[in-house]
Amino acid sequence: MSLDPGAELGPYEIVAVAGSGGMGEVYRARDSRLNRTVAIKILPQKFSSDPALQERFQREAAAISSLSHPNICAVYDIGEQEGLRYLVMEYLEGENLAQRLQRGALPVSETREIAFQVAAALECAHRGGIIHRDIKPSNIALTSTGAKLMDFGLAKLSTSVKSANEDSTMLDTSLTGKNALLGTLPYMSPEQVEGRSADVRSDIFSLGSVIYEMATGRRAFHGSTQASLIASILSSEPPPIADATRSASSGLNRIVEACMTKSPSDRWQSAQDLKIALKWLEDGPVEENTRSSGPVKNRRREIAGWALAALFLATATLLGWFQVHAVPSPVATVRSSLLPPPKSSFLPYQFSISPDGLRLAFVASGPDGRNTLWVRVLSGSSAQQILGTDGASFPFWAPESRRIGFFAEGKLKTVEIGGGAVQTLCAAPAGRGGAWNREGTIVFAPFIAGPLVRVSESGGATQPVTKIAQSSQAHRWPFFLPDGKHFLFFSDWSTPDQTRQIDGIYAGSLDSTDVKLVSSDVTGNVYFASGYLLYIRDRSLMAQAFDAGLLRISGSPVPIVQEELEKDSGFSQSGYSVSQNGSLVFQSAADSFSGLFWFDATGKELGQISGVPGKDPRISSDGRFVAISADESKNGKHYIRIFDVARGISTHLTDSGNDEYPLWSADGKQIFYTSSKDNVFSVQSIPSDGSGPPHSLFSGARIILNDSSRDGLLIYMDLAKGRPVLTSFSIKDRKTTPIGTGAEARISPDGKWIAYIGFAGELLSEIFVQPYPGSGGRIQVSNGGGAQPHWSSDGKEVFYMALDKKLMAVHFDARKKAASSARILFQTRIVAANYVTFQYDISPDGRILINSLASSSSAPLTLLSNWQTRLKHDTH
Repeated sequence: MSLDPGAELGPYEIVAVAGSGGMGEVYRARDSRLNRTVAIKILPQKFSSDPALQERFQREAAAISSLSHPNICAVYDIGEQEGLRYLVMEYLEGENLAQRLQRGALPVSETREIAFQVAAALECAHRGGIIHRDIKPSNIALTSTGAKLMDFGLAKLSTSVKSANEDSTMLDTSLTGKNALLGTLPYMSPEQVEGRSADVRSDIFSLGSVIYEMATGRRAFHGSTQASLIASILSSEPPPIADATRSASSGLNRIVEACMTKSPSDRWQSAQDLKIALKWLEDGPVEENTRSSGPVKNRRREIAGWALAALFLATATLLGWFQVHAVPSPVATVRSSLLPPPKSSFLPYQFSISPDGLRLAFVASGPDGRNTLWVRVLSGSSAQQILGTDGASFPFWAPESRRIGFFAEGKLKTVEIGGGAVQTLCAAPAGRGGAWNREGTIVFAPFIAGPLVRVSESGGATQPVTKIAQSSQAHRWPFFLPDGKHFLFFSDWSTPDQTRQIDGIYAGSLDSTDVKLVSSDVTGNVYFASGYLLYIRDRSLMAQAFDAGLLRISGSPVPIVQEELEKDSGFSQSGYSVSQNGSLVFQSAADSFSGLFWFDATGKELGQISGVPGKDPRISSDGRFVAISADESKNGKHYIRIFDVARGISTHLTDSGNDEYPLWSADGKQIFYTSSKDNVFSVQSIPSDGSGPPHSLFSGARIILNDSSRDGLLIYMDLAKGRPVLTSFSIKDRKTTPIGTGAEARISPDGKWIAYIGFAGELLSEIFVQPYPGSGGRIQVSNGGGAQPHWSSDGKEVFYMALDKKLMAVHFDARKKAASSARILFQTRIVAANYVTFQYDISPDGRILINSLASSSSAPLTLLSNWQTRLKHDTH
């Protein structure tokens, strides 16, 4: 029976035929409850008419659905409608391995990666008491996030049903018959061919056959008839892999030989053993060149190969004994680099490692400047873009490491890594961190200030899970503890009061909005893993013992990474993420993600100003000099540096290491900047030629300089009450005057107008222009959001960044008090459009200087494995 598009099976709507297999027709369908794409297998009529088969099917499906692993195709549901029985599974985009093999052998590195992932899937299933019995290329899907093993445990059900699309040598025998042959013949183990009982080692034999075919492009066993094929499986040995491909190592050949040994007792005894061997092979035991010639070299290679196989087997056998009896030996902390996708760049702070430590979700900026969500397997080198995730930010994982939450377009969204559709859960106008527990609850920060809220993973209304004392308090960066009920988060006060209002890490609970202070010495995003609280202090990644039951830290903190991480001064976030298995990914300040690049008005790149990482560029009024916040030592410490554009030389101006947001005085003789410590910002002034020391003008909480005027006024954002208030400071009489709610203000060249971001609802969203100083109505300049306004040197144009990082321009008529429609100048690769203050400037000659991600940046993230080893060494 075939189903037409639009047909419904329970809550599932058929979309299209997806294929067919040994279990019957396969359809792509939509789950109307969760609005996700699924695959539905329609089971043959025999299953509906045979009560014994129905019972077995129910039992098998229940067992398979209990498996949760990133390399196993998930089973969601089973159902029956009008005598039609069906199985609902994860829908997988991409081709299967059989289709890929039609184009020939795979590269050795890809062969090893797929083999490792399938072995990991088998390890999970075997632990659950499930044997696959039908491992073959067509049952291995190659998806955007890695290999997935399909039809787990269903071989017992599928062998009585033969499809035209299945291998013609798949045996067709009775399911209930004694000594039935279960599997697809070219990949069956000898014991399966002989009708004997299959166990985990039978799956290992079949996987060995698949690995052989991946590496060589041909099957391990051949025969013109079923009888001759069976004879080949029982008695012949396939030629060595190295005979077919010179790039294969002798180690890979020995691993596969140990899979396909005729006697089960001589094979790898578990999928875990095989996985360990493949991992060791990837990590690189020294192997002899398989192309060497001569009897001595060949003999040495033969001995080395067998020694390697023997070593793997011996180690696997003794592993349990050593874990119980041996004195633990130090395990090296391993540090490696993770490169971004080709022609793309990692976005700072925008990445998250999966709880199982196998994958990394990250946001990358492509050649067109678009930010999208990607996923890569940490054991491999390639990454896959997740469709429908334009504008993604701050990704976080579901606890089973199969789904990702993220923020985009003012919404909280989720997506399945196997190719499911993006789901929109609720509004999140300015999401700042999320956490997901096993019961399907997501806790997140919907705004840049305010409490944390909760929402179901299926979407719906939100409810506060914390409460704030006043509007200036912000709760951000939640992280669930192992019990799934308590969570840690950062409470940020713009005006901390040491008696009542304390910045720090707090613990909350889903049962109450009451919270408990964990530490006032720790700020920013934190993680809990392996019994330790991880956090950033003084640009170092620290770990400190933490009791997740008592919600209490103890002992002394130990540095894991020293002086390599910077913290975003606006939202107190640092770029790192940790899994529960000893893997940690962080963004090192030593690896520059962006640079200062010149562009013309069409977007043509004209060159880079300096190799020194920096931000907050400001060009002097004559265009001769540029002031920046420079990270000279690439350790997260920032100093004010002045560049002479014409001569190509620079001057180091300050030395506190916390210096940001430089401004030029109108005459170019002074640089104003902020120097921050412990959340207190001091506004300083220093001669631009370095001829004198800095002196303090005023200080306060969260002061961010925006602009200076010709008559000696400094315009800054005052964040003391949460929402930024634009305020002026008179250098002459030291008085402050509020201007109004807003952010990122720039004064027109004639000093009569001010352009700034104004509020629309809860968010800073649109660019406005209004008279300054004095009164007058405001004129909206942007449409659809904008940030970082600038004036042209003649005051006739206002530039701004659209939220998709396009540089926009608007003609402004001061006499008529009117603005034209915005026009696009070009798509930038600026580090972010908003909430980063000013990251571009325009010179008097019209050139544009942007703190930009390079068009093809190789700046990596850093993967640190076995970081717990350092803690054990330092604490014993």
